[in-house]
Amino acid sequence: MTNHYDHAQIQEFWQYVWREDGVYTLPEDADDPTYVLGMFPYTSGTLHMGHVRNYAITDAYARYRRMRGDDVLHPMGWDAFGLPAENAAFERDTDPEWWTRACIERMREELESMGFGYDWSREITTCEPAYYRWNQWLFTRLYDAGLVEYGSAMVNWCPDCETVLADAQVDDYDGDPVCWRCETPVERRELDQWFFKITEYAEELYDGLDDLEGWPDGVREIQRNWIGRQEGARIAFSVPDHGEVGVFTTRPDIVYGATFLALSPGHELVAELTAADRDLADAVDAVREGRAGEAGYAGVETGAEAVHPLTGEAVPIYVAPYVLEDVGTGAVMGVPAHNERDHAFARENDLPIVAVVEPDAGASPVPTEPYTGEGILKASGEYSGLESAVAREQLLEAVEEIEPHVNYRLRDWLISRQRYWGTPIPMVHCDRCGHVPVPDEELPVELPEFVRTTGNPLEAQESFVETTCPDCGGPARRETDTMDTFVDSSWYFLRFLSPDLTEAPFDAERANEWLPVDLYVGGDEHATLHLLYVRFFTKALADLGLLEVREPIERLLNQGTILYDGEKMSTSKGNVVAPQEYGAETTRLFVLSAAHPEQDFEWTANDVRGAYDLQETLFEMVTSFLAADDGRDERVQRDEYLEREIDRTITAVTAEFERFRFHRVVSEIAGLARLLRRYREYGTPHDETYRRGLLTLSALVAPVAPHLAEELWNRLGGDGLVAETAWPDPAEDAPRYQEERRLVETTLEDVRDIVDVVTIDDPTRIELVVAASWKYRVHELVRNAEPGSEVERVRAEGVDAPNAAASTFAADLARRRAELDPVLDGERERALLEQASWLVHDEFDADVTVRQAIDDGELAGRAKPGKPAIRIS
Repeated sequence: MTNHYDHAQIQEFWQYVWREDGVYTLPEDADDPTYVLGMFPYTSGTLHMGHVRNYAITDAYARYRRMRGDDVLHPMGWDAFGLPAENAAFERDTDPEWWTRACIERMREELESMGFGYDWSREITTCEPAYYRWNQWLFTRLYDAGLVEYGSAMVNWCPDCETVLADAQVDDYDGDPVCWRCETPVERRELDQWFFKITEYAEELYDGLDDLEGWPDGVREIQRNWIGRQEGARIAFSVPDHGEVGVFTTRPDIVYGATFLALSPGHELVAELTAADRDLADAVDAVREGRAGEAGYAGVETGAEAVHPLTGEAVPIYVAPYVLEDVGTGAVMGVPAHNERDHAFARENDLPIVAVVEPDAGASPVPTEPYTGEGILKASGEYSGLESAVAREQLLEAVEEIEPHVNYRLRDWLISRQRYWGTPIPMVHCDRCGHVPVPDEELPVELPEFVRTTGNPLEAQESFVETTCPDCGGPARRETDTMDTFVDSSWYFLRFLSPDLTEAPFDAERANEWLPVDLYVGGDEHATLHLLYVRFFTKALADLGLLEVREPIERLLNQGTILYDGEKMSTSKGNVVAPQEYGAETTRLFVLSAAHPEQDFEWTANDVRGAYDLQETLFEMVTSFLAADDGRDERVQRDEYLEREIDRTITAVTAEFERFRFHRVVSEIAGLARLLRRYREYGTPHDETYRRGLLTLSALVAPVAPHLAEELWNRLGGDGLVAETAWPDPAEDAPRYQEERRLVETTLEDVRDIVDVVTIDDPTRIELVVAASWKYRVHELVRNAEPGSEVERVRAEGVDAPNAAASTFAADLARRRAELDPVLDGERERALLEQASWLVHDEFDADVTVRQAIDDGELAGRAKPGKPAIRIS
């Protein structure tokens, strides 16, 4: 029997056993299982440490819940469509499907080698027609419900990826928009595109964030800001011969300062005005294409005017590049004295600037910089002299053209992608019938064989493009855009419930029973992408009658980043560490113990060594115990201490698993292992107690280091597989394990301090004196008394103490009340120190006695609850 842990051989053996035993396969008759899910990976390369950390978290929690007696759904699949896989294939001069499937095989092997306990019978791959058929089916259902829109729009275009990007896929780089994938500067183009009308759910998406108590506050705040709820007013400006133009503003109190209207190039009024004016149309095109001057503030005067709703004066109408058609109403009232962008536009186009709010008397009537704060109105008719807030209320009540309105920054989700590797959008374009959905019986619309070309590969394949109209049977052209890959991941968690279902995308009855996902783990970089879209999809499916739940995820955990030399691990930076380099157990132990799951941490060889040493320590302890034959049967006090510390560790590890603090779990396990080694080295161990400690370690470490745990459990003769055994219960309840540990640790620290300060080279006797029983009663009364009434409370209770000692002691405690921790009662404190006295003897090789204080003498005066007096000879 070797004392060295052969990770390769042991991993292979136990993975085979788990697979043959079907340990991780969820029973078909499971009733509302605990659903644990990690964001499934893109299939554009190999497994990296970010994946390992994510999936080590979900695997540890899934294993823990399974040992707690839950049925657990813990599936895995592949986010197989999208630009990453297509770009990787393009670079390697191959087709995306071959590259994707090769990546899947490689990544599956890597996941299996790490021992992650997935139910592989539920594996899904989004590039399979059996999956993306349902993308198309759901698209048509949303289309029928009016939640899909097709139209011309200014969009974000990445010239390198040769496709459009949703707003959430555009990053900011030093103030300039860049592609989230390749960091190429993004251009603006006008294209006909498909949109999901996520704005229809803006209010519910915003309000629902308050109820997501299991989500990180940071993610909820990011979504709030992205949705951008604004309370304000809609103000109607009439335009002779053209109806009215509505503008949204959060500051109706500055309406008297409006000196122009600014419209987006795509505003419907602009379309009317340019229809009969070619020169105006050309000028608007220049604005739309960014050719109308520097800094985006050179506008086009349309020649039309609007009527100010309060003054009746005419204000000119401009087309302005800083006004976006899909934000607000696509029109703004220009108040240059009180808005920075309006001010810049007015200065560029020589428009009047009229100040109508001032912070105090005597402000400049034409300020060089706009004043954007609250203040007192002036030059505002009957509202002059009012505070801004008061004026807003009165304007909303009195002026018919000003109505309360809530606006959202959120824009509709642009799903069209001009790339090959995605779900074909199931629509045809017919000159006679318009846009026509592909009938259900003709789904899926499958991707044709890949042809390498520039631009959109589907447009180049006439055999794919040319089709017949489902309505009239005439010639038609198939839609050549594919769906944003985030469509695939917006409902994949539902497909895991019934991956082989052929009649529907998911089993609705099962979904209503099993959802929401109990724990979802992934990066917060998806806060405005996947995590927002998955909420939208769930609500839309509920309104389609396919679901009852409206929020898909109960608990969200964002794992932090693994750094190497201060930078995120990345293949492009050449600083990645292969997951298999150190073996599954060392890697898993390290990534779970290095930091709180939500924190970033640095990958260092020294810290990895610590995880390796813990693995070797546990293995050596078990093999040494089994090789020895020196156990004893009779019990002594140190056995009782070890028994209770095992109970305390079980209680602590359980609490840390419930809090997802896996780093503390590993710390607790390492602490118990150190104590067991010390116990073994101190003297002949009690066989049953020591074996229980080792079996407990094997069970507690099972969720984080399953191969190691299984090997230890098997060698110790545990029943069945540790992966399927029940989570250990303490032999005795340990609800106050923190106070018990604190007492022992602080007492040991105090002994060390005395020995060091007094310079006692060879202590022979150490006496620990526990406080008199009445002091514990006073301590409890002071902690629970109202501030300022501590002494009166003690006096009222009539504590049995010598002379006025109780009041004096109460007054002393009251002065330190903020420092008072909960303590054990005197009897429990004495018993615990007696059980732990072997630790003092082991460290100092001195006789140790523990006794209760008598009510006189120096030691009795020094002894306090939770802090015994100490005498060292």
